[in-house]
Amino acid sequence: MKDLTLVLPEIVLLSLACIVLIADLFVRRDQKWFTFACGIGALLWTAAFVWQLGLPLDGSSTLAFAGLVVVDGVATILKLTILLSAAVALGYSWNYLKKHGLDNGEFIALTLLGTLGMLVMASSANLLTSYLGLELLSLSMYALVALKRDDRIATEAAMKYFVLGALASGLLLFGMSILYGATGSLDLDTISAALAKGNRTAVALGLIFIAAGVAFKLGVVPFHMWVPDVYNGAPTAVTLFLGTAPKVAAFALAYRLFADGLQPAIADWSVILAVIATLSVVIGNVVAISQTNIKRMLAYSAIANMGFLLLGVIAGGKDGFGAALFYAVAYVITGLVSLGILVLLSARGVEFDQIDDLKGLNSRSPWLAFLMLLAMFSLAGIPPTLGFWAKLSVIEASVNAGYVWLAVVAVVASLIGAFYYLRVVKVMYFSEGSDQPLAMPSRGEMVLLSTNALAILVLGALPSALLGLCIKAVQGS
Repeated sequence: MKDLTLVLPEIVLLSLACIVLIADLFVRRDQKWFTFACGIGALLWTAAFVWQLGLPLDGSSTLAFAGLVVVDGVATILKLTILLSAAVALGYSWNYLKKHGLDNGEFIALTLLGTLGMLVMASSANLLTSYLGLELLSLSMYALVALKRDDRIATEAAMKYFVLGALASGLLLFGMSILYGATGSLDLDTISAALAKGNRTAVALGLIFIAAGVAFKLGVVPFHMWVPDVYNGAPTAVTLFLGTAPKVAAFALAYRLFADGLQPAIADWSVILAVIATLSVVIGNVVAISQTNIKRMLAYSAIANMGFLLLGVIAGGKDGFGAALFYAVAYVITGLVSLGILVLLSARGVEFDQIDDLKGLNSRSPWLAFLMLLAMFSLAGIPPTLGFWAKLSVIEASVNAGYVWLAVVAVVASLIGAFYYLRVVKVMYFSEGSDQPLAMPSRGEMVLLSTNALAILVLGALPSALLGLCIKAVQGS
């Protein structure tokens, strides 16, 4: 019974996803808002169950199902972030989905099942559990990207995502099999103990394949080729979901593998991740400068930001992993605003997918322009936004861990990246746009968006509480 209690959020979400999918069969086309509201309710209700389980922030953890599942402070923070961000993303997406004929039960069910996969990844204490959660998320995302079946670009993006995702899953699975062969176990704690006692040479090859698989899921160089195409080709509402919660899940995968299972081999995998992080922050920021499509620009921005997140993982320890967790939460909050504005503006008939589409936004909607400005400043790491403290925390962790050269590269790349973020601000405030009136989001959407965006300022003004919570949650690492 105790085991079932610990995985109650996952059970609740799976049950509600099945109920929503079946109930949608009996809902008329003009009443699909009911299915949509049930989907958001399912996510919020599951978040309530996660909260009710409590936050064990003293570094303690509880295992369930013979060591397959772990419940600790990191899992709780990750799950709450995933569930709330998915609910907010759905809140932004309703009018867009309705306008584009995607307001169906399949979208909601796939979103809920993908979220379930993320929750499984957040609590995985075994290689098998990690892989099952990852595949559940991946299969749901493949289907979501291809949901607009009459769109050639979306179909092409989904095929690229599926083929490359299958390859990355194979690499990750092969790396896991090498670990199993070298240590004789799939349990992460047992693997860690075996690596601490024995010769780590046998697992060096496995680490390369595991790093490659994790890098693909994070969307970092050199496994980033799918990110711009999928961001651009997928419906903007799907891009919003893909670019937020799954990034937290990818960090969860990295944390469980590298902090829980492979920590004794940090000298080996930190070098691999350092190269990946360096390439990501440089190439992501440099290539983003030449983009005219804002979704592709934000895709390269995501590549660079995931490179920054890896700085904390490379540093290791409670400060490094705590900073990386803080960065993941901060990035999701900011990403919901930047992509959410595009979804809300595109829900009224005209797709806002080019940077020039934002010309003169300040003259047509000063508040929306201000909220986008906050998101761009946060992504660029400009104080006093939350993104500034997120970047500062991972850079400080990498310096304390002895990776000064990596911190210098990250700072220089961040300065380069500020150019394309500020270009969006320049276009909104100093370029003349269309005289055609802008179709504004509804009052409820504006309240949700404003609350989301103001969190960037509030948490930016008071970052120590969230950062301290994240560091305390991982202090057992």
